[in-house]
Amino acid sequence: MTVTIGALLADSTTELTALSGGSAGIDVKALLCHVLAQPTSYLYTWPERKLTAAQLAQFRQLFARRLQGEPIAYILGYRDFWTLRLNVSPATLIPRPETELLVEQALALLPATPCRVLDLGTGTGAVALAIASERPDITVVGVDLMPEAVMLASRNADAHQINNVHFIQSDWFKALSDMHRFDLIVSNPPYIDETDPHLQQGDVRFEPMSALVAEDSGLADIRYIGQSAPDYLVASGWLMVEHGYNQGEAVRRVWKEAGWHNLQTQQDYAGLDRITLAQRR
Repeated sequence: MTVTIGALLADSTTELTALSGGSAGIDVKALLCHVLAQPTSYLYTWPERKLTAAQLAQFRQLFARRLQGEPIAYILGYRDFWTLRLNVSPATLIPRPETELLVEQALALLPATPCRVLDLGTGTGAVALAIASERPDITVVGVDLMPEAVMLASRNADAHQINNVHFIQSDWFKALSDMHRFDLIVSNPPYIDETDPHLQQGDVRFEPMSALVAEDSGLADIRYIGQSAPDYLVASGWLMVEHGYNQGEAVRRVWKEAGWHNLQTQQDYAGLDRITLAQRR
């Protein structure tokens, strides 16, 4: 059986839309481009081209996984973030576009001179690598509790030849010495309440719960970071975390209780609270 690019694109998009909604067309294009090893423009330039039997079989296999709800990033094994294509795995969260705001704000806050940045819960290394790639004059350290994540982040650094970042296994700060202080600490920690119904929907069903869920209505890890970070920051150093759209006020409250000042919450491009930052006294 021979199938053209145009027909496969149309039929598969229709089938997937019934299950996953608005992202179906993007997902099908991503799978098809992956199988054909071609850019998206190829699909529109050559819609009458026929797939080989091997290409069609590969697409059907990958598409079946997407029909079961598996995230595109896990199926393809990578996700684009900032200017980087990063390897991903089910051991880590999938980097999301909204987290790029954390990178933007970190870069805007950093001094022009060489400094040190710590990324807590680095996962794929997305935030650490994006910051390090933009500022080759600084030193970035990424930590993660899971050894699989540390290895994955290190491979991503090697793939992009980013040499001013290194990754270590650590339960938050525990493997670090307070003799090594940082100018900025960033984190995208677990912040979802364990009763949140969104945990049973979409891509997060396949992602590690340990990287998503925190106790105390999602604030436990953010609270701990706020209490511990001053010991690892230089005087007047900054702490910055990503959090849920409805947690900005709560994060400011618990950090104010911990003694931080210059607290502020930044909104994402949808106008939702996304990042809170504070300065060490």
